[in-house]
Amino acid sequence: MWGVWLSVPESVGPEAVDPAVPLARPRAVVFGCAGLEVTPDEAAFFRDADPLGFILFRRNCDSRDQMRRLVDDLRASVGRPDAPVLIDQEGGRVARMRPPHWPAHPPMGVFGALAERDAAAGREAAQEAAWINGRLLAHMLTEVGITVDCAPVCDVPVEGAHDIIGDRAFSRDPALVIRLARATAEGLLAGGVLPVVKHIPGHGRAFADSHAELPVVEADRATLEATDFAPFRALADLPLAMVAHVVLKAIDPTAPASTSAIVVREVVRGPSIGFGGLLFSDDLSMNALQGDPRSRAEAVLAAGMDVVLHCNGDLAEMRSLIDAVPVLSGAAAERWARAEAMRHAPEPADIAALTTRLAELLGTAQA
Repeated sequence: MWGVWLSVPESVGPEAVDPAVPLARPRAVVFGCAGLEVTPDEAAFFRDADPLGFILFRRNCDSRDQMRRLVDDLRASVGRPDAPVLIDQEGGRVARMRPPHWPAHPPMGVFGALAERDAAAGREAAQEAAWINGRLLAHMLTEVGITVDCAPVCDVPVEGAHDIIGDRAFSRDPALVIRLARATAEGLLAGGVLPVVKHIPGHGRAFADSHAELPVVEADRATLEATDFAPFRALADLPLAMVAHVVLKAIDPTAPASTSAIVVREVVRGPSIGFGGLLFSDDLSMNALQGDPRSRAEAVLAAGMDVVLHCNGDLAEMRSLIDAVPVLSGAAAERWARAEAMRHAPEPADIAALTTRLAELLGTAQA
């Protein structure tokens, strides 16, 4: 059931393209929207701007029927029925879709705690539980048309770090993070949803919340290589990643990873991690970044991001930055095509049985 990996095509060349079908050339940006439905002004802007896709937040999620309509209308606004729709549905604190319309899922730290109960059996149970959790998350998302989940969190927290990561991380043990993040990603893929590993090259050592201010990590490079980078290096074959707004002082003391060509070249794309998939910036709206929305977009693109992520749904901000964002092309377009080639229809699954099994593994089954 779990633990089956999917191969990634080495490349997506001309032979994979049907010449009878016009190639969509969206811009290299993912946008949010303001509310529960697409407004006429938003629809007109999205039609003209043609972003690659969209991302949903709590403000956009009310019920299954409402979300299906919203997702359909977002895709209709750009005229692409396969436009990606993203969400941060990790479980625990970071869950945009919540009860009563959707089941609550545990934070990822619960799976690490399960693994640590027993050196061998606990890790096996945790890996199975993480796969099932990913598969159930995918079921929830595909029901409303969402195709990308910004999970799993692959950060490795340290003692005293800001709790913005906290129990969102699987463990403080990089080896355990690797096992459980891989299982979660496989569960998502089995359910027809693309995972996004985050926050590459690591946010767990940050002593500040990048939503509010710019964190600066003081650790030396050898420490970063052995801990923070390790999960991302082990999962470098996955299709999508989100880059952190965190300064790694040992590598580039002047800029966060998301705007640092040095970090992207030497660490993320280089031998330290070797990630070959598509890179999203973390949200441009976060206060870790300086400047107006346009200059932020320019900075992350210049550093090597493939796709800009702008999440707050502010239409004026989106309008101000769109001209700075190029059409998705070249290596970035190929990376996106390779990611999409990994997505498929959900594999058959007994959702009720998986839900029961997950409860058993986590010790929460009803008596």
